[in-house]
Amino acid sequence: MGDAPKVQGPDLSDGVAASDLVEGKPLVGHVGDEGVMLVRRGDEIFATGATCTHYSGPLGEGLVVGDTVRCPWHHACFDLRTGEAVKAPALNPIACWEVVRDGDRVKVAGKKDLTTISRRPAADEPKKIVIVGAGAAGHACAEQLRLRGYQGQVVMIGADSSVPVDRPNLSKDYLAGNAPEEWIPLRSTEWFAERGIELQLGAPVVAIDLKKRSVTVENGRTYEYDRLLLATGADPVKLTIPGADGARVRVLRTLDDSRQIIAQAKEGARAVVVGASFIGLEVAASLRARKVEVHVVAPDDVPLGRVMGKELGAYIKSLHEEHGVKFHLGRKPARIDEGGDGALAVKLDDGSSLACDFVVVGIGVRPSVGLAEKIGLAVENGIIVDHQLRSSDPNVYAAGDLARYPDPRSGKHIRVEHWVVAQRQGQTAARNMLGAGERFDDVPFFWSAHYDVGINYVGHAESYDRVELEGSPAAHDCSVRFYAGNELVALATIYRDQESLATERQLEENRG
Repeated sequence: MGDAPKVQGPDLSDGVAASDLVEGKPLVGHVGDEGVMLVRRGDEIFATGATCTHYSGPLGEGLVVGDTVRCPWHHACFDLRTGEAVKAPALNPIACWEVVRDGDRVKVAGKKDLTTISRRPAADEPKKIVIVGAGAAGHACAEQLRLRGYQGQVVMIGADSSVPVDRPNLSKDYLAGNAPEEWIPLRSTEWFAERGIELQLGAPVVAIDLKKRSVTVENGRTYEYDRLLLATGADPVKLTIPGADGARVRVLRTLDDSRQIIAQAKEGARAVVVGASFIGLEVAASLRARKVEVHVVAPDDVPLGRVMGKELGAYIKSLHEEHGVKFHLGRKPARIDEGGDGALAVKLDDGSSLACDFVVVGIGVRPSVGLAEKIGLAVENGIIVDHQLRSSDPNVYAAGDLARYPDPRSGKHIRVEHWVVAQRQGQTAARNMLGAGERFDDVPFFWSAHYDVGINYVGHAESYDRVELEGSPAAHDCSVRFYAGNELVALATIYRDQESLATERQLEENRG
């Protein structure tokens, strides 16, 4: 997705002086019309594609860590030797080229064939793997299993009717009308079929038998498993006030939810967004792009103040106000009525009323743990898992929004509702199902977009006692650092990508 950048820098087929290559610092050039970068690591020199396969981020501006490079935009990570996308959100590899030494010059020759990962199956490797959930974690698990050369049965069961989709885009460019629907599926049905991954979509799971190791779907089909991944994510919290069950009161979680909001978002329409969460504010921005009148109702005094700090939260509020969003803070909706003219009226708890054509509710989510509770897994605000993402049943793993896992930095079990975390947990769970024995200890990361302003956030500040702002949010150049005592626990940045990457690395090294 995204437009491929124009080529820049030297023609690497003609070569550059070896002395131009600085250890660990990419040098970006091109071969023909393809961007290529050279990276020196000791005596070795790697040549790879210069563009991230996620949203076309500039890898030459990224961070080299060991034999990998990380994208500055959304922190995808690639292997410099093989091109493999080793960490989400990127799924596809980058190209690799042959490097030729010609005296004191380094030249790039032809492309390498991508190496298929070879792996010797363990003696007790599972023959059948079932994945319940077709979101970020479930899809990443299925893809990783095949990438690792797993030849056994893989079944992915999803309650939603669509193939796995790029969910962050549902509230951003797709909802705003800037991204076509063909960008939204992560993979096609044909892609899954070609890799022997059986999809059961629009098929909620109704029963799991831990003793028989079987999963039963609403349509009556039953699947046996040797390993099971629960990745059903989280369910949107719904309003419980009178009128909240109306057809024009929407939440945003699925592709169909986004489609239905788009159908109502005609130019000149009026919308009330309940909740000043990331999802609520991204919806507000996207609706304004469609020239919809938007009112945001929330009990907060500053939008996102708890997560982003009050100064950055105040800037985000002013940014939305500049684009015409009207805020009603310190308020809650009391009821939703439909008038005789067909318009809705959202009555607030102070007696005021907001006329609108539709309502979007973004007041948070709850982990989807009904199945886990029914079968007796350990549950506490999510499914409790160990460092390898195994639940209290060793044959059942959990990943994504419903997994409560041990955080090596805080020493506590945490649950993180981030897309990238869900994908990376799915990848880790897949490898551990095949016997890798990996600890999941990735630093949480997410990004949010508001008009032309992107915010990156690394770390996890469930609680903090000090916030430091450096730079200017209004100038689109700032860092917000969150401390617990003297320890940095999280960082939010606006267009300070290098600091974001460096802080991610710093937090990785602080694993307790």
